[in-house]
Amino acid sequence: MNTRILPRVGIQQRVLPAYRVPFFDALSGECANGLSIFAGDPRKEESIDSGARPQSAEFYMGENFHFFRGVFYTCWQAGLMRWLREWQPEVLIMEANPRYLRSSMAMDWVKRRGGKVIGWGLGSPKPTGRLATTRMNYRRRFVNKFDALLTYSMQGADEYASLGFPKDRIFPAPNAVAPRPKHPLPRRSSSFSSGKPVVLFVGRLQPRKRVDSLIHACARLPMNLRPDLRVVGDGPQLGELKALAGETYPDTLFCGALHGADLERQFRETDLFVLPGTGGLAVQQAMSFGLPVIVGISDGTQVDQVRAENGWMLEEDSVHGLTERMTEALGDVHRLREMGAASYRIVSQEINLETMVDAFARAIRKVTED
Repeated sequence: MNTRILPRVGIQQRVLPAYRVPFFDALSGECANGLSIFAGDPRKEESIDSGARPQSAEFYMGENFHFFRGVFYTCWQAGLMRWLREWQPEVLIMEANPRYLRSSMAMDWVKRRGGKVIGWGLGSPKPTGRLATTRMNYRRRFVNKFDALLTYSMQGADEYASLGFPKDRIFPAPNAVAPRPKHPLPRRSSSFSSGKPVVLFVGRLQPRKRVDSLIHACARLPMNLRPDLRVVGDGPQLGELKALAGETYPDTLFCGALHGADLERQFRETDLFVLPGTGGLAVQQAMSFGLPVIVGISDGTQVDQVRAENGWMLEEDSVHGLTERMTEALGDVHRLREMGAASYRIVSQEINLETMVDAFARAIRKVTED
């Protein structure tokens, strides 16, 4: 990829999660006239780590005002128009979310000055319940105001195309949080090294991660497949989970929050990575260490990442379903190793920060060449 060839770019986010900072710094290196990010604070109950700041990209702190909950949630971002006037982006990349009340005004402001606007989102799943048709029509009108769209998966691309958006202006950018691995594929033996498998969870300990389901599933496995379960992370559910493990599955080790070499050692010593709930930032890192993965169906970002060749997407949110998948995974060590090698290939060749940056660069070039 040629470097520093893109125009002046602005990126609007509701919040700036710490895990996204390396990506924005990498994209900034491609922008000849710089890149600036606008974002505000999350709601307290979201438990989003938003303390990191970019090193090469600019950052402008706005103020978020959150209204209502659920399907009626909206957000007013104070400072957005001031940031646009100060930064004067040639291309604005915005979250493709009509719930942000200042977005349409910002889009119009950029376009009046000859700039281009790109939407970035998960996709557009069909709404259900009250006012579903009205919500879909509003979403269609909003999405079709963009000059191009970026989305995390082919599923998201298909959903945007179903709204009538031109397919040649939709750019899948698989959700990546780390560069392609520099280390080789770790070598693992054809049997479990300690005589029993090691299963790993990494993430914040909160209800939506469903670590309780993982503990229960381990206790239901056949005796010869019951693993050493290692739980890496901290969070509000730690005490509750420790008590559950003590009663239900004592072969659970709570390792605390680990980083760097300590966390890498856990990945290297593991046979299977399991994330039964939502989220999943550690999935890509687990795959980079040659691990097959079992993940819950969350927001669609993992559809292209977790496939039959390298893991399992849970079809149902139940302990029974998780137990079945873990039994299948741990019952065939040879197949497990092959799936781990497939994980490594996927993150080396397809899903990494470099390919994500390339997708954004292609979308920016597309709209600026018009």
